[in-house]
Amino acid sequence: MSLYEEIGGEAAVNAAVDIFYRKVLRDTSINHFFADVDMVRQAAKQKAFLTMAFGGPHSYTGEDMRKGHAHLVARGLNDSHFDAVMENIAATLTELNVPANLIAQAAAIAESTRNDVLGK
Repeated sequence: MSLYEEIGGEAAVNAAVDIFYRKVLRDTSINHFFADVDMVRQAAKQKAFLTMAFGGPHSYTGEDMRKGHAHLVARGLNDSHFDAVMENIAATLTELNVPANLIAQAAAIAESTRNDVLGK
């Protein structure tokens, strides 16, 4: 069974993304990166990306991580910001009562994007 299926499929991914972005927009260490972002569009892209990354039905057509985040790196995106995102991901999944082993799998997937997101 894929991580996507184990965490609850589309409904769980949708709930997680919605809660995650509420947390991100309250997080003063990173919310400025989203000041000029269409959050409805952003959430839809994130839902598609996570569905794909977690082994669900593939429908993500967005840019690769390096290209998609280059403009944020130019605005100062760094490891401390990535760490804040990781903390918000873990808090979101914990809030949704996702088991610790599945949170660890999701965190490993997210962590695997760090170098590309940060343009390293």
